[in-house]
Parts: sequence; structure tokens; C-alpha cells
Amino acid sequence: MERLPYIDEHATEIASDRAHTWDALLSVVCKDPAAPTPPAGFEVDEADAPNRLVLRGRHPFSIYELAFTLDESGPSRTRLTAYTHAAFPGLHGKIYRALVIGSGGHRIVVGRMLRKIAAAA
Repeated sequence: MERLPYIDEHATEIASDRAHTWDALLSVVCKDPAAPTPPAGFEVDEADAPNRLVLRGRHPFSIYELAFTLDESGPSRTRLTAYTHAAFPGLHGKIYRALVIGSGGHRIVVGRMLRKIAAAA
């Protein structure tokens, strides 16, 4: 797959080991850790438990990737980082980027998602 332009990253420290954080990540993002189904508009591109989950998707205005990495940051502590890469082709893509990224909406949604994962872990 093509390498997409970097958009941003958000991270949080979670008071849980990587295995529990991984399960929490799957339960929040994919609803069921036993049979991960990504949210609408995404597909699982990579799942390397308990280290990395990559979701990819596309629609007429963008091609996007949301990657989560889990790193040990101490005894029973995990640093969870969400990286976003995306391309917004054409005029409609530029408008869509302004609405999603420029408005701050993406930052709010990802931040909320990380807080939910931390609470679930």
C-alpha cells in the first residue's frame, strides 16, 4: 500500500500491561476482541498483538490510516499511541480535510477514543 502523509499523533499512559491494553483497544475500536470488526469505513490492515493495530480506509475524498502502537512504559504500564496518516486528493479532498482535521474534530475524536481505551483497560 502507498505511504500516506503524516497528519498527527496522540498518546496516553495506561495503568495496565500491554495484554490488557490490547484487549481494551480491540473492545473499544473493534467492539469484540474475539472477532475484531473495525468501524465502518475501515479495514484491519495489520494486527500484531499486543504491539500494533493498523486500520485503513478510503472514500472519494480521502485515503486514511489509523495506527495504534502499544509500548511498555513501566511495570504494568503501557504507552498507547495513535498515529494518523491520510491523503485528501482534489478540491473536495481539501475541503474535507479542512472540515475533519482543520476543525479539530479529528483531535477530539481520537482523544476521546484513547480515554475510553484507558478506562476499559
